[in-house]
Amino acid sequence: MIDGWQRAFVLHGRPYSETSLLLDLFTESHGRIKLLAKGARSRRSQLKGCLQPFTPLLVRWGGKGSVKTLRGAEAVSLSLPLSGLTLYSGLYVNEVLSRVLEDETTYSSLFFDYLECIQSLAGLTGSPEQVLRRFELALLGHLGYGIDFLHCAGSGAPVDDNMTYRYREEKGFIASLVIDHHSFTGKDLIALANREFPDSATLRAAKRFTRMALKPYLGGKPLKSRELFRQFSVKKMPDLSVLSDDDNSNRESE
Repeated sequence: MIDGWQRAFVLHGRPYSETSLLLDLFTESHGRIKLLAKGARSRRSQLKGCLQPFTPLLVRWGGKGSVKTLRGAEAVSLSLPLSGLTLYSGLYVNEVLSRVLEDETTYSSLFFDYLECIQSLAGLTGSPEQVLRRFELALLGHLGYGIDFLHCAGSGAPVDDNMTYRYREEKGFIASLVIDHHSFTGKDLIALANREFPDSATLRAAKRFTRMALKPYLGGKPLKSRELFRQFSVKKMPDLSVLSDDDNSNRESE
């Protein structure tokens, strides 16, 4: 970017001292960075309105160490309009990125996958399931999680729609007669490979897989966004579970 300006989004921010903010940003060229925005919470600060999640930004920073100092920030456009279910979905995506991305490691392609994700969420009128599953699979790819959905890891044969395959971490999917939480049909695996989920069964399978695959990156600490969503769904949509665990068997397996 010209003169050190970088495209960025705020993933998370929290108060620091009486007038400042400590920010977690996702930038196009430097990945995830931590910045101190001095005076950003003061009444006269011009930054107060723009340093919010889902607002496209141009930012500059300086300094050494793990926490840099924000030198300037401008909103490129208005915040993307997320509310209700799409807002909680966006907060989930932000929290996952904050957890799994290493500091100051470039993820330029992932930055645009993220942009596409939140733009898609902003334009949704229905369920965000498809958008979230595609982003999670894209994220796993950027993290180096290479897995072949289209071939049996045991025999090398192409997967068959009507066969069942059991997922083994670091190995892949192996044909198996065992049916449990780690089992997927060939149809599920083809849907995962194409990142297209034509029905509720393949969507549930995709969610189950991404939960398992992301777990080593996320660690054992629960995601705050999931708990917030559970509280929201109990009040607004008691039968909906987009971000929550699929069922009791899923929770037992974690």
